[in-house]
Amino acid sequence: MVDYHAANNQSSGGPPTYMEQENDWDRDMLLDPAWEKQQRKTFTAWCNSHLRKSGTQIENIEEDFRDGLKLMLLLEVISGERLPKPERGKMRVHKINNVNKALDFIASKGVKLVSIGAEEIVDGNAKMTLGMIWTIILRFAIQDISVEETSAKEGLLLWCQRKTAPYKNVNVQNFHISWKDGLAFNALIHRHRPDLIDYDSLRKDDPVTNLNNAFEVAEKHLDIPKMLDAEDIVNTARPDEKAIMTYVSSFYHAFSGAQKAETAANRICKVLAVNQENEQMMEDYEKLASELLEWIRRTIPWLENRTQEKTMNDMQAKQEDFRDYRRVHKPPKVQEKCQLEISFNTLQTKLRLNNRPAFMPSEGRMVSDINGAWHTLEGAEKGYEEWILSEIRRLERLEHLAEKFHQKAAIHESWTDGKEAMLTQKDYETSTLSEVKALLRKHEAFESDLAAHQDRVEQIAAIAQELNELDYYDSASVNARCQKICDQWDSLGALTQSRKESLERTEKQLESIDELYLEYAKRAAPFNNWMEGAMEDLQDMFIVHNIEEIQGLITAHEQFKSTLPEANKEREAIQAIQSEVQKIAQSNGIKLGSANPYTTITPESIDNKWAKAMDMVPQRDKALQEELNKQNNNDSLRAKFATQANTVGAYIQAKMEEIGRISIEMNGTLEDQLTSLKDYQKSIMSYMPEINTLEGYHQLIQEALIFDNQYTSYTMEHLRVGWEQLLTTIARTINEVENQILTRDAKGISQEQLFEYRASFNHFDKDHGGTLQAEEFKACLISLGYDVENDKQKRSGQMVSDDFRALLIATGNSLGDSEFARIMGIVDPNGSGAVTFQAFIDFMSRETTDTDTADQVIASFKILAADKTFITADELRRELPPDQAEYCIARMAPYTGPDAVPGALDYMSFSTALYGESDL
Repeated sequence: MVDYHAANNQSSGGPPTYMEQENDWDRDMLLDPAWEKQQRKTFTAWCNSHLRKSGTQIENIEEDFRDGLKLMLLLEVISGERLPKPERGKMRVHKINNVNKALDFIASKGVKLVSIGAEEIVDGNAKMTLGMIWTIILRFAIQDISVEETSAKEGLLLWCQRKTAPYKNVNVQNFHISWKDGLAFNALIHRHRPDLIDYDSLRKDDPVTNLNNAFEVAEKHLDIPKMLDAEDIVNTARPDEKAIMTYVSSFYHAFSGAQKAETAANRICKVLAVNQENEQMMEDYEKLASELLEWIRRTIPWLENRTQEKTMNDMQAKQEDFRDYRRVHKPPKVQEKCQLEISFNTLQTKLRLNNRPAFMPSEGRMVSDINGAWHTLEGAEKGYEEWILSEIRRLERLEHLAEKFHQKAAIHESWTDGKEAMLTQKDYETSTLSEVKALLRKHEAFESDLAAHQDRVEQIAAIAQELNELDYYDSASVNARCQKICDQWDSLGALTQSRKESLERTEKQLESIDELYLEYAKRAAPFNNWMEGAMEDLQDMFIVHNIEEIQGLITAHEQFKSTLPEANKEREAIQAIQSEVQKIAQSNGIKLGSANPYTTITPESIDNKWAKAMDMVPQRDKALQEELNKQNNNDSLRAKFATQANTVGAYIQAKMEEIGRISIEMNGTLEDQLTSLKDYQKSIMSYMPEINTLEGYHQLIQEALIFDNQYTSYTMEHLRVGWEQLLTTIARTINEVENQILTRDAKGISQEQLFEYRASFNHFDKDHGGTLQAEEFKACLISLGYDVENDKQKRSGQMVSDDFRALLIATGNSLGDSEFARIMGIVDPNGSGAVTFQAFIDFMSRETTDTDTADQVIASFKILAADKTFITADELRRELPPDQAEYCIARMAPYTGPDAVPGALDYMSFSTALYGESDL
């Protein structure tokens, strides 16, 4: 037989075949008897559920449709359309014509009737009649069922799976054996009408009871006719799939109103989930910002504390605490600051992508506030480090001066010991003339010695004054000792003058004096003083900071040694005087006293001091050489630090330039770019041992008290800042790509579009500064074919054609002034005159994509509220997941309209608030 309808559809190029995979009755000549029975009952009940609306029904499905009249009536009822007027004759040709009219109508709806002809229906062919009815059911009862863009059958199955998912012992995988125990039917009813089914009382091992319960409840309360017998389903190894699908589709349509509510609830849940996530990010930002600011607030007073310590050890302990701060405490805070900025940028991006108002942190917690506090911290840090170094220098100087003071004071006190007793004695009253003359000469020699010691007293006073000016902690004892020396010195001066006057009065009575003794005394005293000064200089402590200074001391010492031969000649001359005295005395038989009457300086003491001074010369040579070696080591340490610093500095500068080029020239997918950037970040972090090596050299330099380095212009502080900036720049670049991925995924922008946007942006970013000026941005929009002159086209979010784009570029066409001002107000709200790439992407995605709006959310709430202008807490708890329901209840204001009821909530103002005041 010719299949007229199939041939007609193929030749005419009609609508696409609908669900050909379901038309499998033409492949098997016979139906399974059990399936045929189930189909007869189900299809008959389904047809009658519609025919009763016209006051009729069928009893035998293959007999009652043979004349085509009830078949045409059924199609009119389920389609809502009028079919051609049927023929009322009783002849076979009349029946065939009526059935053909029905089949033509079915074919006009895009249904391919495989192997079904009017003659088979008129002849009462049960298989063909059931196949035809199944095709009608598919087209008019199942075709429009689609969940998440699936096919009709898959959509219906997915709907069943979602509705029954929470129920124990229910696992819907198909439309046959998954329904045999009856629990799935009961779960569908209970999910939508829990008041009709006591689901917990049902048992999996009693399928007949379960099935009958569901069928009876559906018929009585849901107006779904009983389409299957429980015994037929239970006693069949595999129930008929078409019968089950037909029956289940009736449940779907019965609950279609609830389906709309579910769709609305899903939309609301999606919007609320976004808000909850954003609020959590805001809370995390506020918490982290508060903690970081609190740490900065606690740290700055510590860095600004300038309490001076008394000793070098105490000050070096402070320096070590500062190093611990730099190495241990600060680095995690640098990471927190960087993460805080990244979190802030990510949050703002998500808010923009979801049409939410921008996040404004609480007062004092803006990124700029944190950067300002951080800048203050670094300023305090730099000042603290400089203060520590200056204090160490001061204490070093103080300790050196204090030791030098006490050394000179001890020498002076040793010299003055007994001098007051000597000056106050009256020995001249009972002395002979020669003895008086000797006393006078001796006193003159003492005065010479006293004058020579004046410099030492002045040096002691000057050192004490310097200790006071440098705020030496033990200044009180230094001042007391200095004052005692000065007072004693004044007393010695007065006593010296008094004794001199007494001796001069006596001198007039004295005549002779031993010239040789006098000459000896006069020459021995300054020579002795010179030796004492030389020994003092040879023992003098020194402090130097570079090779030049120590070489200067070595040169001075060599000059001193060059004067020793002349000094030795003077010593020999003085000793020759004493020898001449002995010679004259022996020649003239003069008996000398035990000592030179004019001086206490004996030849033995001169020789002893000379020998002692000569022993000190090589000791001084050794000390100066050791210091020279130390300064050479310090210079080597400077060179090591400089070599490493110059290498690290060049590396940081090169990497900063390289990351700038990478951010502009990145290719591949955004995910590939993100992976490459993270690999690049790991590569940079692998350089950290070089930074640590440099820190080690820096610590050695500080411990050696080296304060300058002529071999490099880099300082440790500059390199630390550069390293932190490099790490921060890489992290920001990674965050920019992550935000682009967020933008792409949220707005549906393709990878090719992002590449096109990035290429255009980079082309007009001539200075590679990461922003476009207004004219550059306008040219960028034109190059992408953005046509603001065609207002209707622009508002529809469409781009112009490639031909028109080329025309715009070729003719130098520009954007309208007013429209461009509108666009600049969007991409540059602060009026800076520059457009960032993120602002550019946000604008393009907003112009070309669609997102949830406040109106859509209001419409969804309206469905849940059954078209009321308010919603109740019970309705929210029934339709939304618990956490999101409570979220809405806590934030919705009470509804105060004229139709308000107790507990009514205002969902309209809540929805608009989600998107900011601009959407009102």
